Amino acid sequence: MDKNNYYNEIIKMAIDVRNYSYSPYSGFKVGACLRDKEGNLFTGCNIENAAFSPTNCAERTAFFKAVSEGSREFECIAIAGGASEKIRDFCPPCGVCRQVMMEFCDPVTFKIILVKSENEYREMLLKDLLPEGFGALNIK
Repeated sequence: MDKNNYYNEIIKMAIDVRNYSYSPYSGFKVGACLRDKEGNLFTGCNIENAAFSPTNCAERTAFFKAVSEGSREFECIAIAGGASEKIRDFCPPCGVCRQVMMEFCDPVTFKIILVKSENEYREMLLKDLLPEGFGALNIK
């Protein structure tokens, strides 16, 4: 399968869902689109809170939606974000989101797609963004 075609839909959805971001404090709008192993897609945007601590990132919003709907195995996530309407750079996930990914994903195969535009993106593995990650296997 052509990688570009495979990612086109989730990249576009990650960019588009930024429109739903609730970010009145930072102005930093983030969108994410998560694909599970069945091919289902789950979107999320960041949702800020005046108290900051209850703020939820786009990536976690997508994961929590997916898990709450019964999905537990994931292939990839596209993430698009920035402090203006036009995305100016790649937006990597924060440490908390990386840890949530570690809970539900195989770090050796789960792909994180950092999106700058519909045609410009970087593909990374979770193990590269969270080396020596702590997960369920560490507890067993």
